[in-house]
Amino acid sequence: MVKLSVIVPFYNVQTYAPDTLRSLRANAREDFEFILVDDCSTDGTADILRRAEDEIPGVVVRRHKQNGGLATARNTGLDAARGEYLAFLDGDDWLAPGFYTELLSRTEELGCDFVRTDHVQVEHRNRTVHRVPHGRRGEVLDPRDAILPAERSTSVDYPYAWAGLYHRRLLERGLLHFTDGLRTAEDRPWIWRLHREADSFAVLGLLGIFYRRGVASSLTQIGDVRQLDFIRSFDQVIQETVEDRDAEVLLPKAVRTYCAIISHHMSSIERFEPAVARTLKSMSAAALRRMPQQVLDDALDSMDVQRATLLRRLRRRPAAAGAKEVTAA
Repeated sequence: MVKLSVIVPFYNVQTYAPDTLRSLRANAREDFEFILVDDCSTDGTADILRRAEDEIPGVVVRRHKQNGGLATARNTGLDAARGEYLAFLDGDDWLAPGFYTELLSRTEELGCDFVRTDHVQVEHRNRTVHRVPHGRRGEVLDPRDAILPAERSTSVDYPYAWAGLYHRRLLERGLLHFTDGLRTAEDRPWIWRLHREADSFAVLGLLGIFYRRGVASSLTQIGDVRQLDFIRSFDQVIQETVEDRDAEVLLPKAVRTYCAIISHHMSSIERFEPAVARTLKSMSAAALRRMPQQVLDDALDSMDVQRATLLRRLRRRPAAAGAKEVTAA
């Protein structure tokens, strides 16, 4: 039986893919499989992955005929995965040698549905340790209890799918697939769903994932229309939280986080193309009006004056003609 399936989407990362693949080789084991998903790359990535099939034990390559984005590529990997445990890695990141063996061993000892791990952020020559914002480590806990408080960073604000390990029972319960077609923030509704619906989780202070930030081709660096998918992503978080049995308790966290993300994008609006910037303003205004208004008012009252003022002004802005208004509550 395959013990671990690692799902790695690739799209036009020929510069970084060799580092990623070398790190997978240094993590290979006879009961591990590496599912490499080529999301219709147009550079030399496909050739690099083709060679990896012959050179790295356990490699399986899946190819998309058209680009579908990170969420769709991960879903392709999930559909092909055979492992008892599942992990994710992005095609421009890498791992320390033997990391997955250690992570798997410690996860099996705990016996929980999923674990979350710290990571090292790499930006040019700088390396910074980023920790899961949760104090209790090495203990099996209820993931629902790690969503709050609303005013502090918690585990749902650390959404990186690749910073963890997930038991197959979550896949069988329908909790590991991503919202198809989301181009950015695809991991936000995903991590909220895990924390609402999984039975157990733990945080491990284990370093071995190196996250490459500042890559020119990364969507976080590109100010085009794909970035606006964060609105669809957070609309989903709000909608699903409204339907939760603890909606009254959890909604302030979901709304406050959504507001913080809108404020973040508005504060760097100059990086967007002009037409996209206009759409961002209109869609954000419509999103604010879709939120439960009393919860929104309370969230704005709890934020600093600068952000609260920006968001209140934005809420009063007319929505774009034909903008879809979906009532969240």
